[in-house]
Amino acid sequence: MADILYGLAPIADARSRVLILGNMPSAMSLASQQYYGNPRNAFWRITAEILGFDHQAPYLERVAALQNHGVAVWDVLRSCRRVGSLDSAVERDTMVPNAFDAFFAKHDRITRLVFNGAAAEANYRRLVAEPPMPTVRVPSTSPAQTMRYADKLAAWRAALAI
Repeated sequence: MADILYGLAPIADARSRVLILGNMPSAMSLASQQYYGNPRNAFWRITAEILGFDHQAPYLERVAALQNHGVAVWDVLRSCRRVGSLDSAVERDTMVPNAFDAFFAKHDRITRLVFNGAAAEANYRRLVAEPPMPTVRVPSTSPAQTMRYADKLAAWRAALAI
């Protein structure tokens, strides 16, 4: 049986207006304690291209760039059991969601949720509630999502039009 995995603390501050929600950090992200830590994941390349920062900058600089643009990042799941990194490998009956009521009370300027992939949206709706604000689901930035980069970028650009 797999060990219980625990997610990362949110990237958010008082300027946050948009919350990007993944499902659960990958094994590489958990090992590095950095969101989207797999270098093949397109998250940092896409957000950097849209928001105008260097996707290869040190992690804390990339985090600051997101925050400067009002973008928060978190995951739907606080904990779960999973072997590997695929969302499909998460053991469904072990999923525990993050505390969104408290998060939204603290970050009350957030007016839009952007789901990074179908699993994040499905699990939020199943485990948390109907979202309290407008949402958009974008193609996952995971390397497992084999959509053309240009198509992912276009979808993300529309979702992050802040």
